[in-house]
Amino acid sequence: MGAMRKMKRVMSLVAILSLSFALAACGSGNNGATNTAETNAAQENTSNAGQSNTSETALSGTIEIDGSSTVYPITEAVAEEFGKENKDVRVTVGVSGTGGGFKRFAAGETAISNASRPIKDEEAELAKTNGIEYIELEVAYDGLSVLVNPENDWVDYLTTKELNEIFKPGSTVKQWSDVRSGWPAEDIKIFSPGADSGTFDYFTETINDEAQASRNDAQVTFSEDDNTLVQGVEGEKYALGYFGFAYFEENQDKLKLVPIDGGKGPISPSAETINDGTYAPLSRPLFIYVNKAFLDKPEVKAFVDFYMSHAADLSEEVGYIRLPQEMYDAGIAKLQ
Repeated sequence: MGAMRKMKRVMSLVAILSLSFALAACGSGNNGATNTAETNAAQENTSNAGQSNTSETALSGTIEIDGSSTVYPITEAVAEEFGKENKDVRVTVGVSGTGGGFKRFAAGETAISNASRPIKDEEAELAKTNGIEYIELEVAYDGLSVLVNPENDWVDYLTTKELNEIFKPGSTVKQWSDVRSGWPAEDIKIFSPGADSGTFDYFTETINDEAQASRNDAQVTFSEDDNTLVQGVEGEKYALGYFGFAYFEENQDKLKLVPIDGGKGPISPSAETINDGTYAPLSRPLFIYVNKAFLDKPEVKAFVDFYMSHAADLSEEVGYIRLPQEMYDAGIAKLQ
């Protein structure tokens, strides 16, 4: 994936250089009328080519985005592609977690908030108190994935009940042998998203029946950065962790995916099982939230329009699952 995006950057650079040489050649002649006509024709073609090309020369400013590390790869890919057409617009994307992102969003500090869960009632109330009106947009599907180290040759699958026994507050499960007889009598090293993460909220609510309800002892390492969790599971033979499907896809040579039995037999997350809902109960939608007031800024409106027009392809490119097209169309309609 990284190589593909690097190749695209190289190809884009070559195209820009070629265009520069061509324009320089056109401008070297002495026929002012011809050059004027060519310029007018180029301007007319640009105006007819679509709003995104018009915005390439007209738009400028900064768009600040924060929130979910799970949604980050999609938004970062969108920002990169948008920047190719709008070089004077600076898009910054933070990863303070869904909860941390909503705190800033509800205070009016950011134009857009990435979220791996819907906004909570108390977050929505804070936004209302601060006069923040927003639009919720679904951008992709994710299958929250449970991972172990590649050297783990004993875990064939885990049930949601076993996950509950491992992750619930006050858990007495210390070693793998406490999960199932015959598994190693070795301490489980747990790597979990932090409390500001929407992934943490979704997992604990789904597995432990209450968001934020999780064990918190010396065997658990928390981090808002999914790359830190990847490195933790990769580096510990007796590790167990969970995070978004895209981070497994990007690091599948370093991790081992664990099928989950939610009552209908063990099922692994994949584009098919996430999309059709058979990977249950750990499939979920991903969101962006847009501050309506910021849509009055042309660069923000153009970015969000671009996001919803390209989210299907870019979400797949970074490892997530596209929504049905009618859902993207509905999101675009909301923005109008």
